[in-house]
Amino acid sequence: MRVSVIGCGYLGAVHAACMAKLGHQVVGLDVDEAKVADLSAGRPPFFEPGFGDLLAEQTSSGRLEFTTDPDRIADAEVHFVAVGTPQLQGRYAADLTYVRAAIDTILTHADTSAGPVVIAGKSTVPVGTAQRVQESANASGKDLVVVWNPEFLREGFAVEDTLKPDRIVYGLPDDPDRASIGKRVLDECYASLLGLGIPRMLTNQPTAELVKVAANSFLATKISFINAMAELCDATGGDVTQLADAIGYDPRIGRKFLRAGVGFGGGCLPKDIRAFMARAGELGVDEALTFLREVDAINLRQRDKAVDLASDLLGGRFVGHRVAVLGAAFKPNSDDLRDSPALDVAQQVWARGADLAITDPAAATALRSKRPNLNVVDTVDEAVRDADLVLLLTEWREYIDLDPVVLRGLVRTPIIIDGRNVLDPQRWTDAGWVYRGMGRHGGPTTAAGW
Repeated sequence: MRVSVIGCGYLGAVHAACMAKLGHQVVGLDVDEAKVADLSAGRPPFFEPGFGDLLAEQTSSGRLEFTTDPDRIADAEVHFVAVGTPQLQGRYAADLTYVRAAIDTILTHADTSAGPVVIAGKSTVPVGTAQRVQESANASGKDLVVVWNPEFLREGFAVEDTLKPDRIVYGLPDDPDRASIGKRVLDECYASLLGLGIPRMLTNQPTAELVKVAANSFLATKISFINAMAELCDATGGDVTQLADAIGYDPRIGRKFLRAGVGFGGGCLPKDIRAFMARAGELGVDEALTFLREVDAINLRQRDKAVDLASDLLGGRFVGHRVAVLGAAFKPNSDDLRDSPALDVAQQVWARGADLAITDPAAATALRSKRPNLNVVDTVDEAVRDADLVLLLTEWREYIDLDPVVLRGLVRTPIIIDGRNVLDPQRWTDAGWVYRGMGRHGGPTTAAGW
Protein backbone atom coordinates (compact mmCIF):
# COMPACT_ATOMS: atom_id res chain seq x y z
CA MET A 1 0.00 0.00 0.00
CA ARG A 2 0.95 3.65 -0.26
CA VAL A 3 1.23 4.88 3.34
CA SER A 4 2.07 8.19 4.93
CA VAL A 5 3.13 8.77 8.54
CA ILE A 6 2.68 12.31 9.81
CA GLY A 7 5.16 13.09 12.57
CA CYS A 8 8.51 11.32 12.67
CA GLY A 9 9.42 11.40 16.32
CA TYR A 10 9.84 8.25 18.37
CA LEU A 11 6.43 6.78 17.50
CA GLY A 12 6.21 7.93 13.89
CA ALA A 13 9.72 7.02 12.77
CA VAL A 14 9.46 3.51 14.20
CA HIS A 15 5.98 3.03 12.73
CA ALA A 16 7.11 4.24 9.31
CA ALA A 17 10.10 1.90 9.23
CA CYS A 18 8.00 -1.04 10.39
CA MET A 19 5.31 -0.38 7.78
CA ALA A 20 8.05 -0.42 5.13
CA LYS A 21 9.32 -3.69 6.62
CA LEU A 22 5.82 -5.10 6.06
CA GLY A 23 6.21 -4.28 2.36
CA HIS A 24 4.38 -0.97 2.03
CA GLN A 25 5.61 2.14 0.23
CA VAL A 26 5.98 4.67 3.05
CA VAL A 27 6.52 8.41 3.25
CA GLY A 28 7.33 9.92 6.64
CA LEU A 29 6.50 13.64 6.91
CA ASP A 30 7.94 15.99 9.53
CA VAL A 31 8.62 19.73 9.80
CA ASP A 32 12.04 19.23 11.45
CA GLU A 33 14.59 19.42 8.61
CA ALA A 34 17.48 18.10 10.69
CA LYS A 35 15.47 15.09 11.83
CA VAL A 36 14.33 14.34 8.29
CA ALA A 37 17.93 14.57 7.04
CA ASP A 38 19.09 12.08 9.71
CA LEU A 39 16.28 9.65 9.02
CA SER A 40 16.76 9.89 5.26
CA ALA A 41 20.43 9.03 5.74
CA GLY A 42 19.52 6.03 7.86
CA ARG A 43 20.73 7.69 11.07
CA PRO A 44 18.35 7.30 14.03
CA PRO A 45 17.82 10.61 15.88
CA PHE A 46 17.14 8.69 19.11
CA PHE A 47 18.32 5.49 20.78
CA GLU A 48 16.10 2.46 20.35
CA PRO A 49 17.43 -1.11 20.16
CA GLY A 50 17.09 -2.58 16.66
CA PHE A 51 15.78 0.61 15.09
CA GLY A 52 19.07 1.73 13.51
CA ASP A 53 19.47 -1.47 11.48
CA LEU A 54 15.80 -1.47 10.48
CA LEU A 55 15.95 2.18 9.40
CA ALA A 56 19.08 1.66 7.30
CA GLU A 57 17.59 -1.46 5.72
CA GLN A 58 14.31 0.16 4.75
CA THR A 59 15.69 3.48 3.50
CA SER A 60 18.11 1.50 1.32
CA SER A 61 15.28 -0.68 0.02
CA GLY A 62 13.53 2.27 -1.58
CA ARG A 63 10.31 1.55 0.31
CA LEU A 64 10.87 4.25 2.92
CA GLU A 65 11.48 7.95 2.49
CA PHE A 66 11.28 10.96 4.78
CA THR A 67 10.42 14.48 3.70
CA THR A 68 9.34 17.94 4.79
CA ASP A 69 7.28 18.36 1.59
CA PRO A 70 3.57 17.69 2.28
CA ASP A 71 2.89 17.23 -1.44
CA ARG A 72 4.70 13.87 -1.16
CA ILE A 73 1.83 12.39 0.88
CA ALA A 74 -0.93 13.20 -1.62
CA ASP A 75 -1.37 9.73 -3.09
CA ALA A 76 -1.32 7.76 0.19
CA GLU A 77 -4.19 5.34 0.78
CA VAL A 78 -3.84 5.64 4.54
CA HIS A 79 -2.40 8.49 6.59
CA PHE A 80 -1.13 7.59 10.07
CA VAL A 81 -1.14 10.49 12.53
CA ALA A 82 1.77 9.92 14.93
CA VAL A 83 2.52 13.35 16.35
CA GLY A 84 3.11 14.15 20.01
CA THR A 85 0.41 15.26 22.46
CA PRO A 86 2.42 16.89 25.26
CA GLN A 87 0.97 18.34 28.42
CA LEU A 88 -0.23 21.92 28.10
CA GLN A 89 1.96 24.43 29.89
CA GLY A 90 0.60 25.01 33.39
CA ARG A 91 -2.33 22.62 32.89
CA TYR A 92 -3.05 18.90 33.03
CA ALA A 93 -4.77 18.80 29.62
CA ALA A 94 -3.13 17.49 26.45
CA ASP A 95 -1.86 19.94 23.85
CA LEU A 96 -3.45 18.99 20.52
CA THR A 97 -1.63 21.65 18.49
CA TYR A 98 0.39 19.06 16.57
CA VAL A 99 -2.63 16.83 15.97
CA ARG A 100 -4.59 19.74 14.50
CA ALA A 101 -1.63 20.69 12.30
CA ALA A 102 -1.28 17.11 11.07
CA ILE A 103 -4.98 16.89 10.24
CA ASP A 104 -4.88 20.24 8.42
CA THR A 105 -1.96 18.94 6.36
CA ILE A 106 -3.88 15.80 5.42
CA LEU A 107 -7.05 17.73 4.59
CA THR A 108 -5.08 20.03 2.33
CA HIS A 109 -2.93 17.50 0.53
CA ALA A 110 -4.77 14.14 0.52
CA ASP A 111 -6.03 13.13 -2.92
CA THR A 112 -9.37 11.31 -2.69
CA SER A 113 -10.27 11.55 -6.38
CA ALA A 114 -9.78 7.80 -6.81
CA GLY A 115 -11.87 6.85 -3.80
CA PRO A 116 -11.98 7.08 0.00
CA VAL A 117 -8.77 7.54 1.96
CA VAL A 118 -8.28 6.60 5.62
CA ILE A 119 -6.90 8.78 8.40
CA ALA A 120 -5.60 6.43 11.10
CA GLY A 121 -4.86 8.09 14.42
CA LYS A 122 -1.92 6.62 16.36
CA SER A 123 -1.41 9.54 18.75
CA THR A 124 -2.72 9.29 22.31
CA VAL A 125 -5.54 11.84 22.43
CA PRO A 126 -8.42 12.86 24.71
CA VAL A 127 -11.57 10.85 24.06
CA GLY A 128 -13.75 12.68 21.54
CA THR A 129 -10.84 13.79 19.33
CA ALA A 130 -11.63 11.30 16.55
CA GLN A 131 -15.15 12.65 16.26
CA ARG A 132 -13.83 16.20 15.88
CA VAL A 133 -11.33 15.01 13.26
CA GLN A 134 -14.14 13.32 11.32
CA GLU A 135 -16.22 16.50 11.46
CA SER A 136 -13.28 18.45 10.02
CA ALA A 137 -12.77 15.83 7.34
CA ASN A 138 -16.45 15.96 6.38
CA ALA A 139 -16.33 19.75 6.18
CA SER A 140 -13.34 19.56 3.81
CA GLY A 141 -15.48 17.93 1.13
CA LYS A 142 -12.95 15.13 0.68
CA ASP A 143 -13.79 11.44 1.03
CA LEU A 144 -11.89 10.71 4.25
CA VAL A 145 -12.64 8.00 6.81
CA VAL A 146 -11.28 8.40 10.36
CA VAL A 147 -10.19 5.33 12.32
CA TRP A 148 -8.42 5.49 15.68
CA ASN A 149 -5.66 2.88 15.83
CA PRO A 150 -3.84 3.37 19.15
CA GLU A 151 -0.20 2.39 19.61
CA PHE A 152 1.10 0.26 22.48
CA LEU A 153 4.85 0.72 22.18
CA ARG A 154 7.24 0.22 25.05
CA GLU A 155 10.42 2.23 24.71
CA GLY A 156 13.26 -0.25 24.39
CA PHE A 157 10.94 -2.72 22.61
CA ALA A 158 9.32 -0.46 20.02
CA VAL A 159 10.30 -2.39 16.90
CA GLU A 160 9.20 -5.70 18.40
CA ASP A 161 5.95 -4.18 19.67
CA THR A 162 5.14 -2.82 16.20
CA LEU A 163 6.00 -5.94 14.23
CA LYS A 164 4.65 -8.38 16.82
CA PRO A 165 1.98 -6.47 18.80
CA ASP A 166 -0.11 -8.24 21.40
CA ARG A 167 -3.26 -6.74 19.87
CA ILE A 168 -4.39 -4.35 17.14
CA VAL A 169 -7.34 -2.04 17.84
CA TYR A 170 -9.50 -0.27 15.24
CA GLY A 171 -11.79 2.49 16.49
CA LEU A 172 -14.30 2.64 13.64
CA PRO A 173 -16.96 5.20 12.67
CA ASP A 174 -20.56 4.54 13.73
CA ASP A 175 -21.74 4.54 10.12
CA PRO A 176 -21.54 0.89 8.96
CA ASP A 177 -20.49 1.73 5.41
CA ARG A 178 -17.70 4.05 6.56
CA ALA A 179 -16.66 1.54 9.20
CA SER A 180 -16.40 -1.13 6.51
CA ILE A 181 -14.07 1.06 4.47
CA GLY A 182 -11.85 1.78 7.47
CA LYS A 183 -11.71 -1.89 8.42
CA ARG A 184 -10.89 -3.00 4.88
CA VAL A 185 -8.02 -0.54 4.47
CA LEU A 186 -6.41 -1.29 7.85
CA ASP A 187 -6.89 -5.03 7.31
CA GLU A 188 -4.88 -4.68 4.10
CA CYS A 189 -2.27 -2.58 5.86
CA TYR A 190 -1.84 -5.09 8.70
CA ALA A 191 -2.51 -8.22 6.61
CA SER A 192 0.81 -9.91 7.40
CA LEU A 193 0.39 -9.28 11.16
CA LEU A 194 -3.20 -10.50 11.19
CA GLY A 195 -2.00 -13.58 9.31
CA LEU A 196 0.17 -14.39 12.34
CA GLY A 197 -2.95 -14.66 14.46
CA ILE A 198 -2.47 -11.37 16.31
CA PRO A 199 -5.82 -10.41 17.89
CA ARG A 200 -7.74 -7.63 16.18
CA MET A 201 -10.36 -5.71 18.15
CA LEU A 202 -13.06 -3.70 16.42
CA THR A 203 -14.51 -0.95 18.61
CA ASN A 204 -16.11 2.44 18.20
CA GLN A 205 -13.88 5.50 18.21
CA PRO A 206 -14.30 6.54 21.87
CA THR A 207 -13.38 3.06 23.09
CA ALA A 208 -10.22 3.01 20.99
CA GLU A 209 -9.23 6.44 22.27
CA LEU A 210 -9.70 5.25 25.84
CA VAL A 211 -7.69 2.05 25.46
CA LYS A 212 -4.20 3.58 25.63
CA VAL A 213 -4.88 6.03 28.46
CA ALA A 214 -6.74 3.38 30.43
CA ALA A 215 -3.81 0.97 30.04
CA ASN A 216 -1.27 3.62 31.05
CA SER A 217 -3.38 4.64 34.04
CA PHE A 218 -3.60 1.04 35.21
CA LEU A 219 0.16 0.53 34.92
CA ALA A 220 0.84 3.81 36.72
CA THR A 221 -1.53 2.74 39.48
CA LYS A 222 0.31 -0.58 39.97
CA ILE A 223 3.66 1.22 40.19
CA SER A 224 2.39 3.81 42.65
CA PHE A 225 0.65 1.13 44.70
CA ILE A 226 3.88 -0.78 45.30
CA ASN A 227 5.68 2.49 46.02
CA ALA A 228 3.03 3.28 48.64
CA MET A 229 3.74 -0.17 50.11
CA ALA A 230 7.44 0.73 50.10
CA GLU A 231 6.67 3.71 52.33
CA LEU A 232 4.93 1.38 54.77
CA CYS A 233 7.83 -1.07 54.63
CA ASP A 234 10.26 1.74 55.43
CA ALA A 235 8.13 2.63 58.45
CA THR A 236 7.74 -0.95 59.71
CA GLY A 237 10.88 -2.85 58.76
CA GLY A 238 9.19 -4.79 55.97
CA ASP A 239 10.82 -5.66 52.65
CA VAL A 240 8.78 -4.42 49.69
CA THR A 241 10.48 -6.76 47.23
CA GLN A 242 9.43 -9.82 49.20
CA LEU A 243 6.00 -8.29 49.65
CA ALA A 244 5.68 -7.84 45.88
CA ASP A 245 6.80 -11.42 45.30
CA ALA A 246 4.22 -12.70 47.75
CA ILE A 247 1.23 -10.81 46.36
CA GLY A 248 2.46 -11.32 42.79
CA TYR A 249 1.81 -15.04 43.05
CA ASP A 250 -1.89 -14.21 43.12
CA PRO A 251 -2.98 -14.57 39.46
CA ARG A 252 -5.49 -11.78 39.96
CA ILE A 253 -2.61 -9.39 40.71
CA GLY A 254 0.53 -10.64 38.97
CA ARG A 255 4.14 -9.61 39.58
CA LYS A 256 4.69 -7.30 36.60
CA PHE A 257 5.07 -3.59 37.41
CA LEU A 258 5.20 -4.34 41.14
CA ARG A 259 8.76 -3.10 41.62
CA ALA A 260 9.23 -0.22 43.99
CA GLY A 261 11.72 2.50 43.19
CA VAL A 262 11.97 6.16 42.29
CA GLY A 263 8.83 5.92 40.17
CA PHE A 264 7.73 6.17 36.57
CA GLY A 265 8.51 8.87 34.05
CA GLY A 266 8.94 9.29 30.31
CA GLY A 267 6.82 10.91 27.65
CA CYS A 268 3.67 8.84 28.20
CA LEU A 269 2.55 7.76 31.67
CA PRO A 270 2.87 11.08 33.55
CA LYS A 271 1.28 13.30 30.93
CA ASP A 272 -1.31 10.71 29.89
CA ILE A 273 -2.77 10.21 33.37
CA ARG A 274 -2.93 13.99 33.84
CA ALA A 275 -4.63 14.50 30.49
CA PHE A 276 -7.04 11.68 31.39
CA MET A 277 -8.00 13.50 34.59
CA ALA A 278 -8.42 16.77 32.71
CA ARG A 279 -10.67 15.18 30.11
CA ALA A 280 -12.78 13.50 32.80
CA GLY A 281 -13.30 16.92 34.33
CA GLU A 282 -14.41 18.35 30.98
CA LEU A 283 -16.90 15.50 30.67
CA GLY A 284 -18.27 16.10 34.16
CA VAL A 285 -17.02 12.78 35.57
CA ASP A 286 -13.86 13.98 37.28
CA GLU A 287 -14.65 12.00 40.44
CA ALA A 288 -14.17 8.78 38.45
CA LEU A 289 -10.46 9.49 38.15
CA THR A 290 -9.74 11.28 41.43
CA PHE A 291 -7.59 8.33 42.50
CA LEU A 292 -5.11 9.21 39.73
CA ARG A 293 -4.20 12.38 41.60
CA GLU A 294 -2.82 10.25 44.42
CA VAL A 295 -1.14 7.95 41.91
CA ASP A 296 0.65 11.00 40.50
CA ALA A 297 1.46 12.36 43.97
CA ILE A 298 2.94 9.06 45.20
CA ASN A 299 5.07 8.88 42.08
CA LEU A 300 6.52 12.35 42.57
CA ARG A 301 7.00 11.73 46.29
CA GLN A 302 9.32 8.81 45.55
CA ARG A 303 11.79 11.18 43.94
CA ASP A 304 11.85 13.38 47.03
CA LYS A 305 12.26 10.32 49.24
CA ALA A 306 15.38 9.29 47.32
CA VAL A 307 16.87 12.75 47.77
CA ASP A 308 16.03 12.78 51.49
CA LEU A 309 17.53 9.31 51.95
CA ALA A 310 20.72 10.46 50.23
CA SER A 311 20.88 13.51 52.50
CA ASP A 312 20.41 11.36 55.61
CA LEU A 313 23.20 8.99 54.58
CA LEU A 314 25.53 11.96 54.07
CA GLY A 315 24.86 13.39 57.51
CA GLY A 316 22.15 15.82 56.49
CA ARG A 317 24.00 17.87 53.90
CA PHE A 318 25.27 17.49 50.35
CA VAL A 319 27.78 20.34 50.40
CA GLY A 320 31.31 18.96 50.52
CA HIS A 321 30.27 15.51 49.31
CA ARG A 322 30.78 13.87 45.93
CA VAL A 323 27.74 11.98 44.62
CA ALA A 324 27.74 9.62 41.66
CA VAL A 325 24.50 9.09 39.72
CA LEU A 326 24.19 6.03 37.52
CA GLY A 327 21.47 6.59 34.96
CA ALA A 328 19.69 9.61 33.51
CA ALA A 329 17.13 8.20 31.07
CA PHE A 330 13.70 7.41 32.48
CA LYS A 331 14.20 3.70 31.72
CA PRO A 332 16.94 1.43 30.35
CA ASN A 333 17.40 0.84 26.60
CA SER A 334 16.31 4.41 25.92
CA ASP A 335 17.87 7.86 25.76
CA ASP A 336 14.57 9.54 26.64
CA LEU A 337 14.99 12.19 29.36
CA ARG A 338 11.39 13.37 29.41
CA ASP A 339 10.09 13.57 32.98
CA SER A 340 12.88 11.21 34.05
CA PRO A 341 12.88 10.43 37.79
CA ALA A 342 16.64 9.79 37.59
CA LEU A 343 17.33 13.21 36.13
CA ASP A 344 14.94 14.90 38.58
CA VAL A 345 16.73 13.32 41.57
CA ALA A 346 20.15 14.20 40.15
CA GLN A 347 19.09 17.79 39.57
CA GLN A 348 17.81 18.11 43.15
CA VAL A 349 21.00 16.64 44.60
CA TRP A 350 23.11 19.02 42.53
CA ALA A 351 20.91 22.01 43.47
CA ARG A 352 21.47 21.22 47.17
CA GLY A 353 25.21 21.55 46.77
CA ALA A 354 26.63 18.12 45.93
CA ASP A 355 29.69 17.68 43.74
CA LEU A 356 27.78 15.52 41.30
CA ALA A 357 28.86 13.30 38.43
CA ILE A 358 26.23 11.57 36.29
CA THR A 359 26.53 8.98 33.54
CA ASP A 360 24.22 7.07 31.21
CA PRO A 361 25.05 4.60 28.41
CA ALA A 362 22.69 6.18 25.88
CA ALA A 363 21.55 9.58 27.12
CA ALA A 364 24.87 11.30 27.86
CA THR A 365 24.93 13.36 24.65
CA ALA A 366 21.35 14.58 25.05
CA LEU A 367 21.97 15.22 28.74
CA ARG A 368 24.93 17.49 28.04
CA SER A 369 22.72 19.52 25.74
CA LYS A 370 19.67 19.69 28.03
CA ARG A 371 21.46 20.05 31.39
CA PRO A 372 24.77 21.85 30.76
CA ASN A 373 24.95 22.63 34.50
CA LEU A 374 25.50 18.95 35.35
CA ASN A 375 28.85 17.17 35.24
CA VAL A 376 28.16 14.43 32.69
CA VAL A 377 30.82 11.73 32.36
CA ASP A 378 31.11 8.81 29.98
CA THR A 379 31.86 5.86 32.24
CA VAL A 380 30.90 4.38 35.58
CA ASP A 381 34.51 4.55 36.74
CA GLU A 382 34.64 8.30 36.11
CA ALA A 383 31.33 8.83 37.89
CA VAL A 384 32.11 6.86 41.06
CA ARG A 385 35.75 7.76 41.56
CA ASP A 386 36.15 9.24 45.08
CA ALA A 387 32.37 9.32 45.55
CA ASP A 388 30.85 9.50 49.02
CA LEU A 389 27.55 8.12 47.75
CA VAL A 390 26.38 6.23 44.65
CA LEU A 391 22.80 6.53 43.39
CA LEU A 392 21.62 3.86 40.93
CA LEU A 393 18.57 5.45 39.29
CA THR A 394 18.14 3.77 35.89
CA GLU A 395 18.32 -0.02 35.79
CA TRP A 396 20.67 -0.50 32.87
CA ARG A 397 21.97 -4.08 32.69
CA GLU A 398 25.57 -2.94 33.02
CA TYR A 399 24.73 -1.27 36.33
CA ILE A 400 22.93 -4.33 37.68
CA ASP A 401 25.98 -6.43 36.79
CA LEU A 402 28.54 -4.16 38.48
CA ASP A 403 31.03 -5.91 40.77
CA PRO A 404 30.66 -4.36 44.24
CA VAL A 405 34.19 -5.42 45.23
CA VAL A 406 35.75 -3.67 42.23
CA LEU A 407 33.54 -0.61 42.66
CA ARG A 408 34.47 -0.29 46.33
CA GLY A 409 38.07 0.24 45.29
CA LEU A 410 37.06 3.37 43.38
CA VAL A 411 34.78 5.21 45.82
CA ARG A 412 35.76 7.17 48.89
CA THR A 413 32.83 5.91 50.96
CA PRO A 414 31.00 2.67 50.01
CA ILE A 415 27.38 3.80 50.28
CA ILE A 416 24.86 2.96 47.56
CA ILE A 417 21.16 3.77 47.12
CA ASP A 418 19.48 1.28 44.84
CA GLY A 419 16.72 3.49 43.45
CA ARG A 420 15.31 0.66 41.34
CA ASN A 421 15.61 -2.27 43.79
CA VAL A 422 17.54 -4.32 41.24
CA LEU A 423 20.70 -5.16 43.20
CA ASP A 424 21.29 -8.05 45.59
CA PRO A 425 21.54 -6.40 49.03
CA GLN A 426 23.45 -9.32 50.55
CA ARG A 427 26.06 -9.29 47.80
CA TRP A 428 26.70 -5.59 48.27
CA THR A 429 26.76 -5.62 52.08
CA ASP A 430 29.10 -8.63 52.00
CA ALA A 431 31.42 -6.52 49.85
CA GLY A 432 31.47 -3.84 52.56
CA TRP A 433 28.86 -1.45 51.23
CA VAL A 434 26.13 0.36 53.10
CA TYR A 435 23.15 -0.61 50.95
CA ARG A 436 19.78 1.13 50.92
CA GLY A 437 16.89 0.30 48.64
CA MET A 438 13.42 1.76 48.39
CA GLY A 439 11.24 0.07 51.01
CA ARG A 440 13.81 -2.62 51.73
CA HIS A 441 15.66 -1.51 54.85
CA GLY A 442 13.29 0.28 57.19
CA GLY A 443 13.62 -0.03 60.93
CA PRO A 444 11.20 -1.96 63.12
CA THR A 445 8.57 -0.02 64.98
CA THR A 446 6.98 -0.68 68.35
CA ALA A 447 3.75 -2.64 68.15
CA ALA A 448 0.59 -0.58 68.30
CA GLY A 449 -2.30 -1.41 70.61
CA TRP A 450 -0.40 -3.61 73.09
